[in-house]
Amino acid sequence: MVSDVVMTGGLDLPLALIGNKGFVEVFVWPGGGAIGLVLWMLSIVMVALVIQAFLAIRRINILPDTTKINIQQQFDNKQYREAVEFTATQPDYLSYIVHASLSEANRGYNAMEKALAEAANERTGRLMRSIEYLNLMGNVGPMLGLLGTVYGMILAFFTIVSKGGAVEPAELAEALGIKLVCTFMGLIVAIPSLTVYGLMRNRIDVLAGEAVVTAQDMVAIFKPGANK
Repeated sequence: MVSDVVMTGGLDLPLALIGNKGFVEVFVWPGGGAIGLVLWMLSIVMVALVIQAFLAIRRINILPDTTKINIQQQFDNKQYREAVEFTATQPDYLSYIVHASLSEANRGYNAMEKALAEAANERTGRLMRSIEYLNLMGNVGPMLGLLGTVYGMILAFFTIVSKGGAVEPAELAEALGIKLVCTFMGLIVAIPSLTVYGLMRNRIDVLAGEAVVTAQDMVAIFKPGANK
């Protein structure tokens, strides 16, 4: 006979292991208690942040090919005023740092380089801060899960004391098992959060670095002695 199975994030949990309780009762409420509910809310926030990160940190938002081609064409045609106006209206990373550099053109090439570097640092920092909450949840999630589990174990031991040690093993095991849900939920929050955080951080490093090199190559025509 095939036993019923509860599907939880790709893990098969036979109902025989949790008695007559359903998925909601074991994993939601009472599940891990108040801490378990907090972890469920964190998991929802985590999913939203992951989606936001994948949508925001893309080449089209940092180094779009069309923008790169347009700026380069304007530079090739010596349409510097048009380039300033164009980059001022574009929201991408490349336009932002090129515009910052062009804005300092009247102060010389060194000032342009400095402005470009400062703008790149500012925008890169902003991108890094946008994913920092994933790193925070990845570290806090397991700690909250451990807190819930330890709290449940403390209650279980006090139950043993209050009953003079005459506690049914099944009753005690059930209590501890439910409290372990907190640890489980903490890992569910932490693993995707830290994974996506690492992926997005690497993507920011790669795309931002490429955008900075591209911008430096573009404004290099303003370097004294360069052919314009």
